Amino acid sequence: MVIGMGKVGSLVGILLSKRFKVTGLDKNPPHYDLPLPFEVLQGDSSDSDFLEKTFENFEAVVSCMPFYLNKTIATVAHQKGLHYFDLTEDVSTTNAIRELAKTSRGLMAPQCGLAPGFIGIVGADLCGRFDKLRDIELRVGALPQYPNGLLGYSFTWSPAGVINEYINDCEVIHNGVKKMVPALDGLEKIYIGGQEFEAFSTSGGLGTMCETYEGKVDTLNYKTMRYPGHAKLMKFLLYELIMKEERQELERILTNAKPPVQDDVVYVYAVVEGWKNNKIGREEYYKAFTPIEIDGIHWRAISWTTAAGIAGVVEMVADGKLPQQGFLKQEDIKFEDFLQTSNGRLYAEYE
Repeated sequence: MVIGMGKVGSLVGILLSKRFKVTGLDKNPPHYDLPLPFEVLQGDSSDSDFLEKTFENFEAVVSCMPFYLNKTIATVAHQKGLHYFDLTEDVSTTNAIRELAKTSRGLMAPQCGLAPGFIGIVGADLCGRFDKLRDIELRVGALPQYPNGLLGYSFTWSPAGVINEYINDCEVIHNGVKKMVPALDGLEKIYIGGQEFEAFSTSGGLGTMCETYEGKVDTLNYKTMRYPGHAKLMKFLLYELIMKEERQELERILTNAKPPVQDDVVYVYAVVEGWKNNKIGREEYYKAFTPIEIDGIHWRAISWTTAAGIAGVVEMVADGKLPQQGFLKQEDIKFEDFLQTSNGRLYAEYE
């Protein structure tokens, strides 16, 4: 069952339906006017009684809902002994799911998006090339290809999720110590192909990596990439205008002002430094993912990279290449195995 028939959820269902029997679920009819190749039920995913009845005949649940709805879905999936997957970047939601995973009969796999998610798989793969680590720096940006306006942005991703990432504190390892730092801080410049970007700390992008690499690195952080000037304006909105206390209103304003564009780009940039055979070295991964056609339909970069990511993890569980119960850390997913899935191959085409 795929819950949430929005931009990403619809494509997740399409990709998974090429191999599995899929049923969609949404409170409203599908957002896209597409001939979906699977049945879509209408129902309220915040209603646990409804979910308990609906989940009876399924083996796995994929939630493509906003982070604040995932605890209920995960709880019912846990009760039914189903595999559970989601895209959440929210730390408290993930912590709640980790508690469920301690007694789960199926695999609990949150954070299967881009960041957390794909960037953690890439980062861990780079780490595996060293005997001893020093620094891990992970960067992701989902941006319009042709930006205009001072923000240089469009909300191709969940506005609620973006605002959440911009407000909550961020976990990092700095000078070998795990600590929390404010979102929108740590501003830096990045130059790629002559294009200037800024990057700043945002919440949740590392998933469980600080726990995994604590005591093994001097520096570990995740930052979101934007066009220059974005962070300053968001700080103004959130803190000088105190819109951080009016999240729903801010979401409405930003969605209206910066609607999704068709021509977007997803930048994924990872750098790991360390020692191999007693020699210091540096490994990098960089890709710019752009929109593609799937079965003749145009899909934004943020949509297909996210959908292919979570669908690839589902495939790996079905094939027995990942644990069948408990909690899944994204950094425990082998990058090579992920790229060999039918959905991971979409990323591999950029290799």
